Amino acid sequence: MQIAIPLYDGFTALDAVGPYEVLSRLPGARVTFVAHEPRPVSTDNRMLRVVAEAALRDVPSPDVLCVPGGVTSTRFAADPELVTWVRAAHKRSTWTTSVCTGAIILGAAGVLDGLRATTHWIDREELASHGAEVVSDRVVFQGKVVTAAGVSSGIDMALALVARIAGDVVAQAIQLSIEYDPQPPFDAGALGKAPPEAEALVRAAIAARQAAAAA
Repeated sequence: MQIAIPLYDGFTALDAVGPYEVLSRLPGARVTFVAHEPRPVSTDNRMLRVVAEAALRDVPSPDVLCVPGGVTSTRFAADPELVTWVRAAHKRSTWTTSVCTGAIILGAAGVLDGLRATTHWIDREELASHGAEVVSDRVVFQGKVVTAAGVSSGIDMALALVARIAGDVVAQAIQLSIEYDPQPPFDAGALGKAPPEAEALVRAAIAARQAAAAA
């Protein structure tokens, strides 16, 4: 099974690496990071790079497509090469998935027209403008299309997808192997749970990263 994760400058590391850690343990799977050209690709904090080992054109028909989000996802949702590749790959895929604002790229490719979908809470209006029926669920299955909310939800999405592909026991074994047993110190991981001061900090931080990415 071939799994492709497309990277672009400004993607969020955990959006890609979280699903990678899960899906790379799926028996018979090979996960490939792809980009416009094979090269190291900068994440949204510009301090970490992930190597794309293949070009988009080298992996035209992945069985599973997983599009990560990032502060530049809206810009890359207007990138003809990436959007065309996503649209074509989706037509041939068994599963098409996204994490966080990767859903905006799926939407730009026409994948989410009329479908329920989720994304990071700060970008729900943007996703709705691409034809999706936006919901606040952490993971949403719509036929072969699976969207996950912000960042860390990519791990949940990938485990749920493994369960669909290989069964619950395999998914549980992978969850155990990565010791994914969240016990956060605060109940502030969703909009409405965190105090207003925390929400304000998040909005300011995302705005600063977007400005830096545009510079």
